[in-house]
Amino acid sequence: MRKKIVAGNWKMNMTFDEGQKLTSEIVNMYKDEAVKDVIAVLNPPFPHIFPVKKLIGDTPGIALGSQNCSDKEGGAFTGEVSAKILASFGVQYVILGHSERREYFKEGNELIAAKVKQALAYGLTPIFCCGESLEIRLAETHESNVKFQLTASLFDLSPEDMAKVVIAYEPIWAIGTGKTATAEQAQEMHGALRRHIATKYGKDLADSISILYGGSANPGNAKELFSKPDVDGGLIGGASLKSRDFLDIIKSF
Repeated sequence: MRKKIVAGNWKMNMTFDEGQKLTSEIVNMYKDEAVKDVIAVLNPPFPHIFPVKKLIGDTPGIALGSQNCSDKEGGAFTGEVSAKILASFGVQYVILGHSERREYFKEGNELIAAKVKQALAYGLTPIFCCGESLEIRLAETHESNVKFQLTASLFDLSPEDMAKVVIAYEPIWAIGTGKTATAEQAQEMHGALRRHIATKYGKDLADSISILYGGSANPGNAKELFSKPDVDGGLIGGASLKSRDFLDIIKSF
């Protein structure tokens, strides 16, 4: 059985007090509403990591994540945070290759591959993001483009390490643009990614990997998205900043 995962990416939002309030609400709702079989991952900005961890405590089913990590193990890299440091704080997941990191910080496939290996070396689960722009979608090269991202950043991994990776598909053209990706389009791409993984690692391993949808999922569309056979959850942006919305998405399975 693949893991069902809903990961909240806070991005560069939330003051200390706001983050504490949001986390407390999510943890209490998750417990009170008896959520089962869905892992909720909270991915706050770096300064929130330890206080959020304290609020999560030993709550079963809620995990702590990070929005990024360095490709280096340590050293004189001012402003960076390593997988080794994150692991020492109890972080379990790390988002890597997010479209915003690729676009704004010019992160390429080789750098992301190095980050994935650092994360795995310290026991973190990478949430590896891949996706295509509107230009690529309109050119109808979206499937080959996203497959290339997987090949370039992940296909050097051993089968044992590949089995530990979570994939997040981001239709960048449908995020904050007013355009909408349908559940069928999400399933089409998730299925293509799973089949591509199978060409390298075999069907059994490909079928064991969770593939999340990262395209503006919300309480209104999550149920339809999560009903698709190859959609195993979501990487949630704006809706993860509202506890009720986030819980409703988690409960959409």
